[in-house]
Amino acid sequence: MKQNKIFSFIIVAVFSVLMFTGCNSISQTNKASDDPSLSGTYVFVAKDMQNPYMQKVYEGFNRACNEFKAKSLYLGPEAPTSQKQIEIIERLIELNVSGIAIAANDENELQPALSAAMDAGIKVISLDSAVNKDSRQVHIQQADPERIGRELIRSAHEIAEGSGGIAILSSTKQAPNQNLWISWMKKEINENPQKYADTPIVKIVYGDDDPTKSASEAQALAVDPSIKVIIAPTIIGMKATADVLKDMDSSIKLTGLGLPSKMAPFIENGICPRMYLWNPVDIGYLAGYTLNALIDNKITGDVGNTFSAGSLGEKTITADATGGTEVILGDPYKFDLFNIAEWKSIY
Repeated sequence: MKQNKIFSFIIVAVFSVLMFTGCNSISQTNKASDDPSLSGTYVFVAKDMQNPYMQKVYEGFNRACNEFKAKSLYLGPEAPTSQKQIEIIERLIELNVSGIAIAANDENELQPALSAAMDAGIKVISLDSAVNKDSRQVHIQQADPERIGRELIRSAHEIAEGSGGIAILSSTKQAPNQNLWISWMKKEINENPQKYADTPIVKIVYGDDDPTKSASEAQALAVDPSIKVIIAPTIIGMKATADVLKDMDSSIKLTGLGLPSKMAPFIENGICPRMYLWNPVDIGYLAGYTLNALIDNKITGDVGNTFSAGSLGEKTITADATGGTEVILGDPYKFDLFNIAEWKSIY
């Protein structure tokens, strides 16, 4: 089997059957094939194809598939919409793929399509951004959502030195992971009213994970005198906001979730005193091994199931807050002036 080979025959087969509109494909496999059924293929359906974070996730997913000798495929819409993801899922059912790992653009809208996939015998997991518990067999959680949300708002409070408004520049209004993190930010404030009395959340805006729209929203925040810190819990929004704050020579500070390679200059010049993230390659890698364990019937997705996740070691499925199940990668990393030089060349 040839690893990391972009296969032309299967691309033709996929597109002759799928005929996606608004959907691109970066497809890699361990074996070229002209079989249009795609049987035996593991598919990662991204939020959107051009998002660098999603591309890093697929890098790990494909690495895992290479290790256990499975074919892998990367698909997703051009922009983060649930309708396009539904169309992709419906075509993948027709093509009889073995498994789908999806980073969801909506928690509930994908349920009919994903339920149909599971009814057809396709194993389904979500990762990074979860679908509801009835739409998948298990979710791959990058880190405890409560820890992420509380840590981001605590960090903003510290950067503001206890005084000044906090704004949030999120991705889309429907993004399950973003909304969950924001809910924990609000809960942290509500549970500690005295601490956050002078650092309220004054605005929440959405850049739709589009660099241009994110920059436009950031520009509007940058001229608001009530704002002292912006939280951007999104890779694209984080970089767009940092660029705006630099170009406008703003005194507003930034924190959130960002790629070290993209954000290093802004940590070094003080615009972003600190930020957080997990390794997106590891998220994809863990998703690949989880999907493989389901397909090989080594796990069912139930609480207490254990399986080997390659270089990540043994993992255990636990209950999540919604009554479903999840596998947690681990705690997020904190990046600041003390360690960014070490990490900026890694991812």
